[in-house]
Amino acid sequence: MATLPLVTAEACDANQELIKSGELRALQPVFQIYGRRQIFAGPVVTLKVFEDNVLIREFLEEKGHGRVLVVDGAGSMRCAILGGNPVQQAQNNGWAGIVVNGCIRDVDEINGCDIGVRALGSHPFKANKKGFGEKHVPVYIGGTRICDGEWLYADTDGILVSRSELVI
Repeated sequence: MATLPLVTAEACDANQELIKSGELRALQPVFQIYGRRQIFAGPVVTLKVFEDNVLIREFLEEKGHGRVLVVDGAGSMRCAILGGNPVQQAQNNGWAGIVVNGCIRDVDEINGCDIGVRALGSHPFKANKKGFGEKHVPVYIGGTRICDGEWLYADTDGILVSRSELVI
């Protein structure tokens, strides 16, 4: 796992060639910051769902080993696909962070957890529980494609995705 804290601005300054080649990308600044861990990094695990959180919960029940779960919730603003209980479980299971292209709920509970969470916003409605979605597939969020096994770096300046672990 990356040595923390990695500052995304410094990573960009030190890796101009990776930016030019497309190996290092920044997500558009559309994500809100939640959780006590404002800086987090780790290898990516991807998931694509729509207004359903069954697969998210299944992933977060597994040991995280410092990984970051990246969830493409299709940018839905109609319900929350992540809540306080799964985030607490993710913290306990060693996940570094969760990035959600969609909404969360139980914000006060999530903000008390020692994990990094990024989402488009919060919504009080809960998600469906049908179990539909795709695991370990490329997702397109924040203006960039993200694949399983890439590295994600997040801090208060933004979110970076790299094809390989960065060394600064």
